[in-house]
Amino acid sequence: MRRTSIRTLALVLVSVAAVGALTLRLLEGYGIYLPQVAWVEYIAILGLAGAIFSAGWSVRAYQKGDKPDLDPLRAARTFVLAKAGALSGALLGGRYLAEVVVHVGELEIEPRQEQAIAAAIAVVCSLVLTAVGLVVEKFCELPPPEDTQAEESPDPLPS
Repeated sequence: MRRTSIRTLALVLVSVAAVGALTLRLLEGYGIYLPQVAWVEYIAILGLAGAIFSAGWSVRAYQKGDKPDLDPLRAARTFVLAKAGALSGALLGGRYLAEVVVHVGELEIEPRQEQAIAAAIAVVCSLVLTAVGLVVEKFCELPPPEDTQAEESPDPLPS
C-alpha cells in the first residue's frame, strides 16, 4: 500500500467544503440551520488523533529496534488506521470549512460569529487528525531492503 498523497487530501478537503457550502446555503434557504459545533466533537477528533499516534509510536519503536516483539499484522493495521485517519480528517475538515465559508459573510451577527469560530476550531482539530495520519503512515513505512546478496551474486542470465 502506498502512502496517502497530500494532493489527494487537499482535493478531498476542498471538494467536501465546496459541496458542503452549497448544501448549507440551500438548507438555510429553506429555513434549516445546523446547530453549533459541540466541544465534544473537538475531543473526539483529537482523541482519535491521539490513539492513532499512540499506535504509530509502537510501530516506530519497533522500526528503531526498541520493541522487538511487534506483530507485523498490527503494524499493517496501524498503517490502514493512519490512512483512514488522514482521509477522515480531510473529510471532516471540509465539512467544518463549509460552515466557516457560509458564516464568514455574517460575522457581525453574534450567533453566526460563534458558529464560525466553533467550526474554525473544528477545522484545526481535523487538520491535526490529518497530519497525525500522515506522520503515522511515515512511521509504518518499511526501510528499503538491503540487497547486498544480489550485488555479490553474478547475474543468472547471460547477456
